[in-house]
Amino acid sequence: MYADPPAPRARGRNEAPPASPGGLDGLQHPWKFNPDYQKLVEAWDEVLPQLETLRTALDKAYSLARSPQTWDAPVGERYVEDLREWRRRLALYRHSILTSISDAAEDMPRWVRTTDVPQPFW
Repeated sequence: MYADPPAPRARGRNEAPPASPGGLDGLQHPWKFNPDYQKLVEAWDEVLPQLETLRTALDKAYSLARSPQTWDAPVGERYVEDLREWRRRLALYRHSILTSISDAAEDMPRWVRTTDVPQPFW
């Protein structure tokens, strides 16, 4: 079983943007929470419950299939092996999806400067 990678952190309730001294042009550029980073937070929050639902369903079927009351034939062991393989594949799939989201969030800035401020023409 794989441990989940770190989730992208949603904007905190009292989280403030970084302090910004005047830029090279001497103007203040306000910051905003990166909307692309927010999409990664939302993707994580949407995908994780669905993956948990799939894992729970497969775990339940696996535990029922392993029960001696369920199967009394050699075909039962093949069914258990199939379920074990699907559980392994789901764990790999979950790890790859969550790692992709986590890596993208790690490479992306949480705050970006807005360009709403008029720029001087040089």
